[in-house]
Amino acid sequence: MPVVALPCTRLPRRPPRSLRRVSGLSLLEMLLVVALIAIIGAVTATAMNGGIDGMRLRNAGKELASQLRYTRTQAIATGERQRFLIDPQARTWQAANGRHGNVPPSLDVRFRGAREVATATGQGAIAFYPDGASSGGSIDLQVREAVWHIDVGWITGDVRSGPQRDRP
Repeated sequence: MPVVALPCTRLPRRPPRSLRRVSGLSLLEMLLVVALIAIIGAVTATAMNGGIDGMRLRNAGKELASQLRYTRTQAIATGERQRFLIDPQARTWQAANGRHGNVPPSLDVRFRGAREVATATGQGAIAFYPDGASSGGSIDLQVREAVWHIDVGWITGDVRSGPQRDRP
């Protein structure tokens, strides 16, 4: 079998200069990216601070309204008068069956209701009766300009809750 010699071409030992550069990021570029992420995080955290307070306001308002409804339901179910107590200065509340809790310290609490139902000075109370009626009252929770209003109807005992809208 005859041996055929192929022409020998010389291959370069090193790739051309344009291909030699390894792609990647330098240390300076990495530091710039980390610094930008830190700045964006700081700006976002301060912007969301109002959002966190708003979330606390909404959660506390919904929790109080839920406990008021629970107390009304217990009055109807047991056939006995039940009371919901709130202490605006201590930011504490107590519902039927020993349920109790706190309002976040960042929120201001205002109570309006019948003084005759309260058991102590400075404490607010709403009584719920076996027929579903109540002594009535309202609770306002506030953080900065935002207000969450909870209203308890005195004839029906209906509990309405939501953010207070500016009236024209």
